[in-house]
Amino acid sequence: MKKVISSLFGILFALLFTLAFATPQSAIAQDHVVAPSDIQRDVAASSSARQKNQAQLENFVFSPEAQRAMKSAHLDASQVKNAIPNLNDEELADLSARSEKAQEDFSAGKMSDRDLIIILLAVVALILIIVAVR
Repeated sequence: MKKVISSLFGILFALLFTLAFATPQSAIAQDHVVAPSDIQRDVAASSSARQKNQAQLENFVFSPEAQRAMKSAHLDASQVKNAIPNLNDEELADLSARSEKAQEDFSAGKMSDRDLIIILLAVVALILIIVAVR
């Protein structure tokens, strides 16, 4: 009886051993939940959106009106320029949207130069505060 059980275990072990190495690795490996191409596409889209937001904010902050306003408020433009890339994606998107809206309102005549300067100084102050808090 011991011999029969021993030989059955030997056969079972040999069968499992053969099955383990005969099965293709692709059948054993599970597919990723998210395909690498999807991740790469999302990263590229995020990077593109960040660059667009950063360019929008820099155009607003470094416009001639903004330069005059910062000079009158004794703010250093280079400090603002260095601070913008340090904003996270959410902060950058929010400030970019606000600056775009302010520029549109100013172009449409919905606000005066004074209003634009106040908004601009608020955006610059917010950028510097966010970066300083980190």
